[in-house]
Amino acid sequence: MIRCLAIDDEPLALKQLVTYISKVPFLELAAQCQSALEARAFLENDTVDAIFCDINMPDLNGMDFVKSLAVPPLVVFTTAYSEYAVEGFRVNAVDYLLKPFGLQDFQRAANRIKELKELEKLKELEELKELEKLKELENNGSAANSTPAVEDSTLFLKTDYRIVKVSIPDIRYVEAMSEYLKVWIEGEAKPIITLLSMKKMEERLPDYFMRIHRSYIVNLTKIQEVNKNRVIMDKNTYLPIGDLYKEAFQAYLNTRFLGK
Repeated sequence: MIRCLAIDDEPLALKQLVTYISKVPFLELAAQCQSALEARAFLENDTVDAIFCDINMPDLNGMDFVKSLAVPPLVVFTTAYSEYAVEGFRVNAVDYLLKPFGLQDFQRAANRIKELKELEKLKELEELKELEKLKELENNGSAANSTPAVEDSTLFLKTDYRIVKVSIPDIRYVEAMSEYLKVWIEGEAKPIITLLSMKKMEERLPDYFMRIHRSYIVNLTKIQEVNKNRVIMDKNTYLPIGDLYKEAFQAYLNTRFLGK
């Protein structure tokens, strides 16, 4: 099921969204909100896969709300104003529904969300298979080589026109950004941006780093809290746990969990 959030300040429009969601078998309504501020409060304690969001709302409009999310889910904008369409697609909206829209238009947007979620899971599965093959090769190589490997605690990253030395224990998490990576360092306000694949980075990092999402590798020693389907690194940083990574991450937690 795809968990979704419906947001609209107009009660009748919100009721219509909720009705349409109930008619799509693969959608599950997580919550309905009458403002972006209410939706933001909900997302502080929960996660969703998709948002159906009105744009023209008081206090905080839907566009600015989505831009403010550190890790926005898939978004479908709904509005009565066609001039928002171009801006909507600039923030990578899945679709744009112009009011009044019918169930057929809504179903089209829902199908796009489903296709993107399935594609995301497929990519995660392919990356996991590649990683398993690499680990198998590394284990075979280690067995054949009797010389113990000395783990290096530093690496060098090329960023802009510089090559920067990075202490691996100081890396908080790594974030994928198209063909680039953002490497977030303890005590630094801005990340190091480098042209590198997640697979290459994952191969280089030691065991206390774990892939929790197609787009995130975290330093397990830097985690402050785990809340449902999110890892909390600090009060401003919430990272999602991908479906295909939940089992491995939960297994890690179980080895360190104290309590009933």
